[in-house]
Amino acid sequence: MKSKPAALVVMDRDSVRAHFDAERLDTLAGLVALGDPVWADELDSPAARARLAEVEVLVTSWGAPQLTAERLAAAPNLKAVFHCAGSVRSLVADEVWGRGIRVSNAADANAIPVAEYTLAAIIFAGKKVPFLAADERSAYQGWQHFTGYGDLSNFRRTVGVVGYSRIGRRVVDLLRVLDGVTCLVSDPYADPAEVAAAGAELVDLADLLPRADVLSLHAPELPETRHLIGEQELKLLPDQATVINTARGSLLDPAALAAECAAGRLFAILDVTDPEPLPADSPLRGLPGVLITPHIAGSQGTEILRLTDHALAELARWTAGEPLRTEVTAEAMTLHA
Repeated sequence: MKSKPAALVVMDRDSVRAHFDAERLDTLAGLVALGDPVWADELDSPAARARLAEVEVLVTSWGAPQLTAERLAAAPNLKAVFHCAGSVRSLVADEVWGRGIRVSNAADANAIPVAEYTLAAIIFAGKKVPFLAADERSAYQGWQHFTGYGDLSNFRRTVGVVGYSRIGRRVVDLLRVLDGVTCLVSDPYADPAEVAAAGAELVDLADLLPRADVLSLHAPELPETRHLIGEQELKLLPDQATVINTARGSLLDPAALAAECAAGRLFAILDVTDPEPLPADSPLRGLPGVLITPHIAGSQGTEILRLTDHALAELARWTAGEPLRTEVTAEAMTLHA
């Protein structure tokens, strides 16, 4: 009988507690050989290096240190990394690809709550719910006592989705619950036929912006996407449009957005900011037309168990010699967050 590959869980203590209940720890132990210690939050101590020397598999998540050349040199047998979270951009160094180490992440599973948050934000944006709630002049006065919020409706509205990513695709699909919605997608890499089959229309960003009642950002964080939505792009949006960002804060120019929101022309729902967290003197803070949440759209609470299950399923496929379903490659890293 083939022996189980040696494995080490690498993440911080809080992540271990969130990812592994007794059932999932038993599942992990059934797939790999867990030594002592089972988990580590660093890879530089003598104890951690001793475990690295043995392992073929790392199971990682938040709090895992980067897999640098020096650390990989201490892991001569390492063959695969299963990441129980989304992006591996801060985890893997170029040496990982050079060694031919297989990498899988749980970004597909993490996309589910982000898309759900985005749908809720889009629906609330249609009715301007968070902004009316923050305006004490109108919040308690009844529907006939407010102005400056535009058409409070989710019927026959236009939603612009920037980035047909794994999350953007889910958002487009979820938008089908809205009656008469027009969905526009901007993504230079998207297939027009695939977008059309999902019920949306692929257009250039310059064509999308003037038509969007709600603009939802789902592009990756890359050098070329920094401030993708800046002063000129924001000025193209219709009055009283709402900008939603659940992707990366750097996609938006914060100063330009603050100016438009302070003037009452645009509204914003931001789960990510640049920088994060915002400094105390940020002009975005305290604006009644801006709702900021603390990067909670991604997996939280019991949602984290879905990430673990995804990683364990990938690990099971790898140990059985089957293809990975969510393998990350060096080439894919140039397109995804």
